[in-house]
Amino acid sequence: MNKYKVAVYTICKDEEQFVSRFMACLKGEADAVYVTDTGSSDNTVKLLREEGAIVNEIVMKPWRFDIPRNISMQVIPKDFDIIVCIDLDEVLTPGWRAAIERAWTPQTTRLRYPYVWNTLPDGKPGTTFFYDKITCRNGYRWVKPVHEILEYVGEEVQTYCHDFTLSHFPDHTKSRGSYLPLLEQGCREAPDDDRNSHYLGREYMYYNMHDKAIVELQRHLSLPSAKWDAERSASMRYIARCYLAKSEVKLAIVWALKACAEAPGEREPWVELGKVYYACQNWPGLYYAMKQALAIVEKPMSYICDADAWNHAPHDYLSIAAFDLGLYKEAVEHCEQAVIMEPTDVRLQTNLHMMKAKI
Repeated sequence: MNKYKVAVYTICKDEEQFVSRFMACLKGEADAVYVTDTGSSDNTVKLLREEGAIVNEIVMKPWRFDIPRNISMQVIPKDFDIIVCIDLDEVLTPGWRAAIERAWTPQTTRLRYPYVWNTLPDGKPGTTFFYDKITCRNGYRWVKPVHEILEYVGEEVQTYCHDFTLSHFPDHTKSRGSYLPLLEQGCREAPDDDRNSHYLGREYMYYNMHDKAIVELQRHLSLPSAKWDAERSASMRYIARCYLAKSEVKLAIVWALKACAEAPGEREPWVELGKVYYACQNWPGLYYAMKQALAIVEKPMSYICDADAWNHAPHDYLSIAAFDLGLYKEAVEHCEQAVIMEPTDVRLQTNLHMMKAKI
């Protein structure tokens, strides 16, 4: 017998291709599924209702994410104990309900669990971190126009669970063009919010608006509330990336070094520094940066985690640096490791053959 009453809730628009998979992972586990549709013109609403979801239809203009999410939450009756927010393009592993109930305590207000944000071409998990959209029914509200988060009124108690996974399989044909203006709006609404500023600077970088990105990311670093070293280091990494794109290599090195100093125990800034050294063919610098990176073996479970820091790339870069420094045996060892991690990469196989020929 289940200990708690559990509901799943979400918002959606024009996502008919995901309905069957979405509902399949919930059937037999969720006590109810509540969906707030924000204006679908396809068969999303019809298919959801046929699958047993309770669908509420609204129109949100001008668009932002937090208000529809709050509406979707308020639809859930207050006698539910646990509410699970996932999107239609996400999938929970079987047994998630039992795993949540095992981890949940009478004091828990929010559960944190592994989230696979993207999947690599070979089907392996890409960027993975702990997510936190499973909460108690009362006391939470969604805030921020985009990259919305849950705020709690009261003393929050978070519990961690490793026994299930939520995986993201996005529709890459959908535009994320609304994100930039919504992030700008978020910074106007809350100019001192460090998270908003970091995300906006990153978004400018994604759009190759390098000068704007540098200004906003430096503003993030100046905010009194910007205290998380990993996120500060990420802003510095992105500044370095922008300067490298502008061919201002010296400033790219300066900011990459700052990123390493800010979070020396994170692998990501060392790999970023290595990429800058690789671009300017500084082989001793690349060798040192990758040695530092590979000495860090504990992968962070936060959204700051960069997949490139944890795939074959560090071994690849180190093999190239070692080869150019005449350290052929070490070059082969690390190139072999890169090939093991990425066995179908022709360039790596060619490099390995060439390096072995030098010994």
